[in-house]
Parts: sequence; C-alpha cells; structure tokens
Amino acid sequence: MTGYRREFKGLDPGPLVKGLSSIARAAGDARCNVLVGSQTFRDGKWFNSLVVFDRRGRRTFQYSKIHLTPGDARFFTPGNALALFRIDGIPATAIICHERRYPELVRLPVMMGARIVFHSNAGLDSLRISQTKRRGRDGIAVRAFENQVYYVFANSVGPQGNQLWSAGDSKIVAPDSRLLALANNRDERVIQAKLDLAEADGKYAREALNQPAFLRDLWRRAVDACRRQLRKQQVK
Repeated sequence: MTGYRREFKGLDPGPLVKGLSSIARAAGDARCNVLVGSQTFRDGKWFNSLVVFDRRGRRTFQYSKIHLTPGDARFFTPGNALALFRIDGIPATAIICHERRYPELVRLPVMMGARIVFHSNAGLDSLRISQTKRRGRDGIAVRAFENQVYYVFANSVGPQGNQLWSAGDSKIVAPDSRLLALANNRDERVIQAKLDLAEADGKYAREALNQPAFLRDLWRRAVDACRRQLRKQQVK
C-alpha cells in the first residue's frame, strides 16, 4: 500500500492495518474481489505480501514473498508457504515481482489445482533493460502456456525515480499464450478480459505429476508438503 520505492525502516503497522481495513470496506461496497500488495506484520516480523479480499470485504488469504531481492532482505522476512486460494470459488495462486524467476512457485500450485496466476510487480530497472521487457517480451506468456493457466500481471509503469523505470505492460495472458489484454508502458490503465476457465485445465502441470515415472513420488510428496505448509500458515 505504501508503494515500493521508499525506505521501510521505522514503518508503523497501525496505519497499514487501517489502510487494509479501508480497502476491505471498499471491496465490500463495490462487491468485487481485490488483491493488493502491502507490507504485513506478524510475530514481530515484516513481510512483503499480497492480501486477498473477497466480494464481502473479508480478508481470505495472504501470500508473503518467498524469494527476496537484496533490497527486500534488508527489511523483510521471506515467506515460507506457496499461494493457493479461491476467487469466487476458482482456485488461484500468486507470486510477487522478482519471483517470476522461480517457475516452481507456479507449477506446484497448479499441480494443486490453481487455474489463474496473479502476479503483482513493481519494476525497477534501467531504461535500457526496461525497454527490453516491453510489449510482452518478459517470459510471462511462456509460464501461462507451460502450465495451461491464465496469467494476470499487474505492473507499475514509467519512471520510478533515480533513473529507474518500470516497463508497465500489465497484461492478461491465456493458457495458449495469447495476449487477451495489454496495457502500455507510459501510463496507468485498467484492463479486462473474459476468461473461459474450461481452457485453464493445468494439463501440462498435471501430466508432469505422472511422468517421468521416477519423479512421480517426489512430485506427489512435494505437493503434499505444500498443502501441509499452507495449513500451518492458516492456523497462525
């Protein structure tokens, strides 16, 4: 909620709690699901999180970033559970920013049933690197295709200060890697698309559970471990 380009030392949990409460009320008033990036505080530790609210304004899930950047690690504690939650009954997962580099964070939840990936991002690159990521050249379509799921990517856009840029290009990608909606790299936009969930069957991820045979037991144990860890987090 505070934005990502700031110094987090000395952050006060109180205003963040109030801010998230305001977002919860807005979600309930608008009768819409909301996923919002925010710092969260638990057990004396700060986390870089994505918080999920349902159409009634209820906080239904919180995913905390596992793979931290060096900048993150100065302040945040890494999360220790993958994301699996429901949006209007539809199984979904989430990753945050830098985590696009870790495909297992998507594949394992898809093996558990996720059909949509939500990816919140705050791009901080030199202009040269930012330009190479524009118009969908960021590998996201590959992740959607290899797992046969929809991929919803929400990014900051434009100059971020100190000669750093964000490529923008928020997008919605289909399981066959088609771009269903694409923002630009200049200004904030609202994008939307109609999703045919029958197309998001997680086929390739499910097939990987069974072949090759020598990995079958390892994959299933990994999925079971992910489910157990999620239950532990929910108990907290």
